Amino acid sequence: MTEIERVEILMVDLPPKVKRTDAIQSFESQETPIVKITDSDGAIGIGYSYTIGTGGRSIMSLLEHTLVPCLIGRDPMQIEQIWRDLLFKTHATSVGAITSLSLAAIDIALWDLKCKKLNQPLWKMAGGAKDRIPLYSTEGGWLHLSPEELVEDATARQAEGFKGAKIKIGHEIAADDEARLRGVREAVGEQFEIMTDGNQSFSLSEARRRAQLLEAYNIAWFEEPLRADDVGSHENLARSTSVPIAVGESMYSLSQFNEYLRRDAASIVQVDVARIGGITPWLKVAHMAEAFNVSVCPHFLMELHVSLCCAVPNSRWLEYIPQLDRLTNTSMKIADGFGMPSNEAGLGIDWDFSAVEKLSVEGSHKVLT
Repeated sequence: MTEIERVEILMVDLPPKVKRTDAIQSFESQETPIVKITDSDGAIGIGYSYTIGTGGRSIMSLLEHTLVPCLIGRDPMQIEQIWRDLLFKTHATSVGAITSLSLAAIDIALWDLKCKKLNQPLWKMAGGAKDRIPLYSTEGGWLHLSPEELVEDATARQAEGFKGAKIKIGHEIAADDEARLRGVREAVGEQFEIMTDGNQSFSLSEARRRAQLLEAYNIAWFEEPLRADDVGSHENLARSTSVPIAVGESMYSLSQFNEYLRRDAASIVQVDVARIGGITPWLKVAHMAEAFNVSVCPHFLMELHVSLCCAVPNSRWLEYIPQLDRLTNTSMKIADGFGMPSNEAGLGIDWDFSAVEKLSVEGSHKVLT
């Protein structure tokens, strides 16, 4: 039996290339924990996750002291069993972001290893439902940008073939949010989707008010209008508006998604492969959403989500926010506004290991055997 013989961990800290702000925060940094698993055949799998400014060292500590030691000697092809065992190992800290982000880096590495050993790209190994996914851009829709800057970015993306753009909302005065949406809608017309994101900033009463405003501009979805753990208020809001409600980036377990879907509290699922704990649970959420006739439009991590979106039939959109440009030799392929998954065996991420090593946080590189 092939066994896991060696695991390396390190973390890269990437300042955002552009200023990123929303209604509750500004992205300080992009901490990127990376896990490299080598088996007894010499095959290697690479996994990663991320934070947006804090918590990275906690993830690295959980990996080093608790999770990675449990991998040595295990059969890397038994991904489901390993995921379950590691979840139980951390049951006192689950469900939560630090544990999920740590599990994800390992699980993603194991999937990369499996795909490489079987000489298959991830998008086919995980389902092979389609060979491209339409893109929408968030990178030019941040809250601090003026209406004119929003229009400039949206029209530029439209000219490149993108099918939509996301606008952050959450200004204190609703009229300020409306001015942003009105300018973009007038500039792009009705054949271009506009998504909105409240980043959990509203009360239920204010979310209802803002949703009424959004209806006038044919908005594709209202994302995270309320606290992610308030299922009841999302259910109430969803019943009161024609604007689709989107949730998922701040949810960390299968059961949380199940609750939203059972109660018809959201009609778009934005499951994040890092925050849900890896590819193994991501696919379960996507298939569960399919059973409820709900679309999957994942949050962030486009370089990995492009393959997962193409693995499942109910994916609708891929969010364009480049994350790994400084760590890879080649970028995700884009053609006519669609993201295209790599046909190379594995995740399809072309890591530049010299850049990874150069940008790694001092003292974060550990090797366990």
